[in-house]
Amino acid sequence: MASQIRRYLADDHTRLGALLEKAWAKPGLIDREAYAEFRAGLLRHIGLEEKILLPAIQKLRGGQPHPVANRLRLDHGALAALLVPTPTRTILGAIRGILTVHNALEEGPGGVYEVAEKFEGAAADALFDLLRTAPEVAVAPHNDGPNVLEATQRALSRAGYDLDDYAESHA
Repeated sequence: MASQIRRYLADDHTRLGALLEKAWAKPGLIDREAYAEFRAGLLRHIGLEEKILLPAIQKLRGGQPHPVANRLRLDHGALAALLVPTPTRTILGAIRGILTVHNALEEGPGGVYEVAEKFEGAAADALFDLLRTAPEVAVAPHNDGPNVLEATQRALSRAGYDLDDYAESHA
C-alpha cells in the first residue's frame, strides 16, 4: 500500500502539471477553465501534504520532521500566495518554476514520497485512505486588492523566490 501512496501523489503531480501546461499553452493567453481546475487541485494537493503526509512522516520519524519539510512548507506558502490574484503569464511562470524544483524534492531520492514507502500494513492503508478520500478544498474568488501582489512577493521572498524573475519577458 505504501507504493500506492507514492504513486497517488506523483500521479496527482502529473495531472496538475498537465492542467498547468494547458492553462499556459497559448502564447499570450491563459486557459481560465484549465487554470481553475489546476488551482483547486493544487490547493487540495498542498492540503494533503500539509495536513496528512508531513505530519504522518514526522510521527514515523519519532517526532522529527523530514529534512526538507520546512523547504516544502515555504514553497507551499509561495504557491498558495500565487493562487490568490487573477493569473497572469508571470504568475503562471512563477508557479511552473517553483513546481519544477518543489516536485523534485518530493518525488526524488530521499524525498517525502520515498519516505512514505516506509509505512507498512494498517498504517499504510490508513494513510492512503486519508489521502484518497480527503475532500476538495473550497476555493475563494481571486483577489486583486491593492496589497495582494505585495503580500505575494513577501511569501515568495520567504521561500527564496522573486516574482520579477518570472516576468512575462522571461515567461
